[in-house]
Amino acid sequence: MGQPAARPSALRQRIACLSDQPGVYLFKDARGELLYVGKAVSLRKRVTSYFRPASSLGPRMAKMVRAVADVEVRRTTSEAEALLLEAQLIKEYRPPYNVAFRDDKSYPILKVTSEPFPRLLVTRRKLSDGATYFGPYTDASLMHQAVQFLRRVFPLRTCTRFPKSPCLEYHLGQCLAPCAKYIDAPRYQRIVEDLVAFLQGKRDDLLRDLARRMDQASRHQRFEEAARLRDQVQALSSVIVAKQKSLSAGPLEQLQAALRLPRLPQRIEAFDISHIFGAFSVGSLVVFLDGKPHKAHYRKFRIEMVQGIDDYRMMREVIHRRYSGSLVEDLPFPDLVLVDGGKGQLSAACDELAALSLTLPAIGLAKRFEHIFLPQASQPIILLPTSPVLHLVQHIRDEAHRFAITYHRTLRRKAALTSTPLRRRAHRPAA
Repeated sequence: MGQPAARPSALRQRIACLSDQPGVYLFKDARGELLYVGKAVSLRKRVTSYFRPASSLGPRMAKMVRAVADVEVRRTTSEAEALLLEAQLIKEYRPPYNVAFRDDKSYPILKVTSEPFPRLLVTRRKLSDGATYFGPYTDASLMHQAVQFLRRVFPLRTCTRFPKSPCLEYHLGQCLAPCAKYIDAPRYQRIVEDLVAFLQGKRDDLLRDLARRMDQASRHQRFEEAARLRDQVQALSSVIVAKQKSLSAGPLEQLQAALRLPRLPQRIEAFDISHIFGAFSVGSLVVFLDGKPHKAHYRKFRIEMVQGIDDYRMMREVIHRRYSGSLVEDLPFPDLVLVDGGKGQLSAACDELAALSLTLPAIGLAKRFEHIFLPQASQPIILLPTSPVLHLVQHIRDEAHRFAITYHRTLRRKAALTSTPLRRRAHRPAA
């Protein structure tokens, strides 16, 4: 009677393969009903700890473990983030074995006040005051860590009364000083709504909206607002919950769908330009097959036809040399061309492809906001920072940049050691 019931082999294997990262685990019974939600600093260690002799668990927990047929995990980047997610899921699903946690009087809760310029507070009492409440949270220390993060990302005021001048919180970047009218009520309320959406778990929708607003602010040259939104996107992306779902499509299939490509982009060729004020100008070509680098097909180019600073003409030269002459015989054509840059670099590449009578699918990936540009589209494709598609194209773009700048630095070092002119031609990378 002191031993736990034998676990099905599939469940045992799944538990053994769990991540050592923080996150939330959800125990389910054979019918798929949710039994219990918990947080962990290490998912593997915490979940494994349940499946030990029943005498060490207590009667109620032992009964629950005997009913567990499946476990779902949702990774987070910190235990504090796991705490926020745990409370959200318990409130949403009310699992039967989280009864004690549902007692709002036992644990601290978060409160967004209903004032004209609302505040984010920690309290243990829920009042009928028009405020919005979240929680409860099992660990007060972790909850305060989470609040510190939230106040950095959503800079709401903390003062009970407006001071006569902006306080230290403003100078630390954790308040936008409505006291000094540095932000008006509608813009402040938008930040409050973003905070509430985050605490309600609407994080993917929030990121999409922030990215859209960031792009809009940039296009209207509201650069300070765009930079603040960019920082929010980056901060929230670092704590977005990675839901552990088995996807039916991998990143290449998702990339094909996102770009509406005629075929799976098994071969992707990426280009970048590197120089210093027009000197030692070089171009790079990197090749990815089935999502992995294929270094045997990498090529590097010393720019021959362009003098001075003209990235667009340099890109045209590299595209021309890749897709004409001997390289056409050496290398197969790609399923997708990727250039490091925005509309300008992409247009230059497409113009040269058209001059060569080639119709290869091409995209540009701009570094500033990581937007994907298409040749005929007026607006870029904006993907969530957690998107596997974005991660894939970023990885390819970054490899092209690394390869170009490595060659550029090599030329500079050689020039510093010798005055002998270097031959200008396409080179195979060193083995």
